[in-house]
Amino acid sequence: MLIFLRDSLAKFIDVIGLLVSMTVLLLLGTIFYNVVMRYLFNDVDIGYQELEWHLFSCMFLFGIGYSLKENAHVRVDVIYENLGIKVQAWINIIGTLILLTPICLLVIYYGYDFTKEAYEMNEMSGDPGGLTHRWIIKGAIPASFAFTVLCGCYVLLEQLVIITRKSPLIPPQPQA
Repeated sequence: MLIFLRDSLAKFIDVIGLLVSMTVLLLLGTIFYNVVMRYLFNDVDIGYQELEWHLFSCMFLFGIGYSLKENAHVRVDVIYENLGIKVQAWINIIGTLILLTPICLLVIYYGYDFTKEAYEMNEMSGDPGGLTHRWIIKGAIPASFAFTVLCGCYVLLEQLVIITRKSPLIPPQPQA
């Protein structure tokens, strides 16, 4: 059951990761369009410039959780890499429960009000020609941290699978 849950969660996270990777293509297209318009036609579109940082923000914010799932995040491995796999699993569990989850829940809690206020005010860009509906990008903050909590749940399941394995030397292999 634990492995089924972990694998199901992994598939969902991978779909979100794929969508996030698509924002890179959209970002590149937007930057290319802005550069061509600016330097060839001497035309600047503020909305497209703002769209660049909106796309970059989404890519970065949702990429945090995905990198956690893929174990591609930055960590100090001086001591950690020399520990046994089950000790590493316990460190990951404790770190997820004591550090990751509470911080993410705080950002979700305060980010929700931040987004709600922007929505109620119908906040939009202060620049002429800028984007409307600023609450959408502000909503990406609590949404991305909720996604990171979900990725933290994946990490917990993954580490529990490691701890409950009979062989301490063989790390679990993700199923395709």
